[in-house]
Amino acid sequence: MNNTEELNFIKAVTMSPVYDVAKVSSLQEFNGLSKANTKIFLKREDKQSVKSFKLRGAYHKIKSLTENQLNNGVITASAGNHAQGVALSAKKLDIKSVIVMPKTTPEIKINAVKKLGSEVVLFGDNYSEAADHCEQLNKDLRMEFIHPFNDEGVITGQATIGKEILEQLPEVSHVFVPIGGGGLISGVSRFIKLINPKVKIIGVEPDDSSAMMQSICANEIIELDQVGIFADGVAVKRVGDLTFEITKKYVDEIMTVSTDEICFAIQQIFESTRSIVEPSGALAMAAINKYNFDETSNSVAICSGANINFERLQFIAERTLLGSGKESLFSVQLKEKPGSLLEFCNKIIDGYNINEFGYRLKDRNDAHIFIGVKSASTKDKINFVDSLDEQGYSYENLSNDDITKQHVRYMIGGSPKIEIKEKIYLIEFPERPGALFEFLSKISTKFNISLFHYRSLGGDIGKVMIGFEYQNLHALEKDIENTGFKFEEAISKSIKNFL
Repeated sequence: MNNTEELNFIKAVTMSPVYDVAKVSSLQEFNGLSKANTKIFLKREDKQSVKSFKLRGAYHKIKSLTENQLNNGVITASAGNHAQGVALSAKKLDIKSVIVMPKTTPEIKINAVKKLGSEVVLFGDNYSEAADHCEQLNKDLRMEFIHPFNDEGVITGQATIGKEILEQLPEVSHVFVPIGGGGLISGVSRFIKLINPKVKIIGVEPDDSSAMMQSICANEIIELDQVGIFADGVAVKRVGDLTFEITKKYVDEIMTVSTDEICFAIQQIFESTRSIVEPSGALAMAAINKYNFDETSNSVAICSGANINFERLQFIAERTLLGSGKESLFSVQLKEKPGSLLEFCNKIIDGYNINEFGYRLKDRNDAHIFIGVKSASTKDKINFVDSLDEQGYSYENLSNDDITKQHVRYMIGGSPKIEIKEKIYLIEFPERPGALFEFLSKISTKFNISLFHYRSLGGDIGKVMIGFEYQNLHALEKDIENTGFKFEEAISKSIKNFL
């Protein structure tokens, strides 16, 4: 605490002008989870005017600029919450702002930024392409670039959340913080640890976007080849060098959570507050669900935002049962003979709540059924599996198979009636008009499409399952590679049984 830099940081946070645009967000006790000797509180940053904490860092940074810098205006690249934070800050200070957003950005977010008075430039299919264009554009515009996380001023603004937590709950023991690029956790952890080192700071990332965890483990910044598309607010391939160093110094632990666990946490928060947070806003609650508290605790989950597309709610509802552990998915093999399906129902299903059931003739010897079982408790789930074992059924538990959850459960149709050489792939598509036609037009017509399934998740990027009939596999994959779209082979036990 005697370090001049640390004292200056505490002073800057304490005197931050963020409350020109932000409010002290409420700390609401959460009563929907029973854990011994544990109280849980939600830090409601989703209730800020732009439905996110991002306006704090953006405003603090912009407010610190000189008059000459402000005269030039500000520019940034963002597909979401940071864009609205910069736009609102610029409007408050009556300066020009330009926001570069990917073409895949949902119209609701584009309109929100435009309503705040910013000029919107649409470019590219993802944040990286938009950011590169922003850099090129600014060579002519010479505006002040506002980085979404890797900036001292932005981090200081986000740290005001940590200050509020200590004021609202002096006896706080654990703070769970979502991690994207690291701006939020850098500010919150640094301030809290300097004031009260005993408070445990736990960072949370999606298990398919864990850039910070991997970097901390490697003791160097790791850039991910790809990131998950569900929790788009924290989908960052590379954390900042500044945020990496601060996180390494002040954060006690980093956890990861799955898409299903995030969906369940969204449901929990809704049932407690009647508010719907975005996937990144539920990360902290999802981590609390699986954290092993070994002492009496007062834990805070930062609900970082609520900018969610309406179309995504159906997907969240479907995955919530899996995330809560109340649904299991199975592939079960039956003998293909008259009465075998009825026999299975009588021996196994009777007494269980079945919320999905699919059947397809495979051949004259065997058949496979796809079944979703809803269970009230872990004991019910164990009993169902025990029944399958006792009756001698061959089965696979597909509850953790992401291909099954996103595609196969909606498309059971059986294998082709003719024998073909076929490969099935998952290909990432930007969610914009014309993307599918663009892909198909780049694939050689000599490769016949044998399977196709797409289902929107309400995000900026979607995944298509597509099968090709081929003679030369190398030539096929070279063709797919030349389209510029990311792809991977879809390898799954569920594929083998049902497609």
